[in-house]
Amino acid sequence: MTSFLPISKEDLQARGWQELDFVLVSGDAYVDHPSFGAAVIGRVLENRGYRVGIIAQPSWQSSADFKIFGKPRLAFLVTAGNIDSLVNHYTAAKKKRNADLYSPGGKSGRRPDRAVTVYSQRIREAYGDIPIILGGIEASLRRFAHYDYWSNKLRPSVLLDAKADLIVYGMGERQIIEIAEALESGIPVGEITFISGTVFKTKDRERLFNPLFLPHFTELVDAKQKYAESFMLQYNNMDAITGKLLVEPYKDYFVVQNPPPEPMSTSELDRIYALPYLRAYHPSYEQLGGIPALEEVKFSLISNRGCYGGCSFCALTFHQGRVVQARSHRSILSEAEKFVWETDFKGYIHDVGGPTANFRHRACTKQEKQGVCLDRQCLFPSPCKQLKIDHQDYLTLLRKLRELPNVKKVFVRSGLRYDYLIHDKDDVFFRELCEHHISGQLKVAPEHISSSVLSKMGKPGRAVYERFVKKYNKLNEELGMKQFLVPYLMSSHPGSTLHDAIELAEYLRDLGYTPEQVQDFYPTPGTLSTCMYYTELDPRTMEKVFVPKSAHEKAMQRALIQYRKPQNYNLVSEALVKAGRTDLIGYGKECLLRPRKQSARPKANKQGANAQRKRGRDKQKAGSGKG
Repeated sequence: MTSFLPISKEDLQARGWQELDFVLVSGDAYVDHPSFGAAVIGRVLENRGYRVGIIAQPSWQSSADFKIFGKPRLAFLVTAGNIDSLVNHYTAAKKKRNADLYSPGGKSGRRPDRAVTVYSQRIREAYGDIPIILGGIEASLRRFAHYDYWSNKLRPSVLLDAKADLIVYGMGERQIIEIAEALESGIPVGEITFISGTVFKTKDRERLFNPLFLPHFTELVDAKQKYAESFMLQYNNMDAITGKLLVEPYKDYFVVQNPPPEPMSTSELDRIYALPYLRAYHPSYEQLGGIPALEEVKFSLISNRGCYGGCSFCALTFHQGRVVQARSHRSILSEAEKFVWETDFKGYIHDVGGPTANFRHRACTKQEKQGVCLDRQCLFPSPCKQLKIDHQDYLTLLRKLRELPNVKKVFVRSGLRYDYLIHDKDDVFFRELCEHHISGQLKVAPEHISSSVLSKMGKPGRAVYERFVKKYNKLNEELGMKQFLVPYLMSSHPGSTLHDAIELAEYLRDLGYTPEQVQDFYPTPGTLSTCMYYTELDPRTMEKVFVPKSAHEKAMQRALIQYRKPQNYNLVSEALVKAGRTDLIGYGKECLLRPRKQSARPKANKQGANAQRKRGRDKQKAGSGKG
């Protein structure tokens, strides 16, 4: 019978093990499910015969918790978890979050800020010169010098900050096996410089074969234009076929990124998802309230990886890449069949998707031999003529899942690209999506409505979204279904002025819609938008970009999107006055705000009323225009 990976010395004894080959330290609680990176890496290594233990959410105030298994034979593996630790801790306004869905009972405070760095430091304290390999989203997106929003400065590669030996960037299953085999064969970690999808450090320039040098770290700190140039060099070398060896010089080291690995084949992905996950959190968390993050994904299915959508604010280009990789129908159906008879399965598969649910194949056949295009995006500003727009494979998969016994409904909830869907000349998928796969409302992400902002976001123009809305409403009317669209909107993205925010508010006025939630742009590492935010340049063109940075400016833009909320009145009024749009304050149907009501005048003092009557009338007249 499959068991959880060891989390204690007692677990080792139960297996008859004296030591581990790898100790995996994670900022998340241990959940043995394929949606959790630590579980995937642990199971992949276990499948190759390596002994792996997990230290989940150790106390970082000392090195004691890092010693519970003793020294591993080969290496420590370190990840902050499924979410960047700083994003996990703080909102876009840098306010402390009061919950952590990846911790027992959803309670916060179980991991440090900059978790991979802190964990690595504690490991060095405990064991000195042991190999430390970093992975996961936090390390992956900090592999080179990066703008750190939380400290508002450039920070060096996390490889140097953490004093680690290697970074595995992207989805690391293939890399971790190659690293394990290299260590097993006796190659010192400092000599493992040849694995695609990894970053290493060296003092030896002779190790750099045909390199492409990025600007020196001191140049990046001194000149924002240099940072923008460096970002684009990285952005244009994220393909396995065309990517070059990238080198970022520092005073004492070269930080070197090997090109990305080849995209996973369908059979490779199938093998990874067929590993014996228990699809549950470790039982030690039960009395603490369980792990809330499992609830949404426990009965969801990951069908693909990668995204060629190209949104500027998304880090997928730097993490999973632009080439879509998909699992087979057999693999996905087999996974579903494992949970449809579980006692807590209520008949609803919550999602079938990935970064973009309706991408199930490469954008075009050209990508197979020539890699992704460097001079254009697949969907922006309009779909490429080479783009293959076809939902037949995804539709067939959904139909098969609908036919499984004990399944009542199969939902599509992960990102669905409406700008891809609307260009499909065949309506069958769109119709069946509305009929079978929506739970009353469909969430899509137009993000904004201003053409100038959308161009910075890498999103299609307003007309594309309006065409989608019209078609969605028409199909639901034909089906006799009352289903709604919930648009995700973003405020304060680079390029968004008060005038752009007002344009969006006017659009929402005409729709009669007030969003319940608005996402402020969050400058996280590894995105083109974050580069714009920091440099105030568009790295694609080197043109200046207006960036709303002050908390007050961002509050006004956010309030405009929710201008109907009474608590936003003052901010919206201020924004309209500042933008010279007081025409939107009034009683006309086009107005966003009504003028403030006049306050009632206090009653006149009876004593001396006759003598003061005229003065009182004058005061009334003078005060009639006061708010």
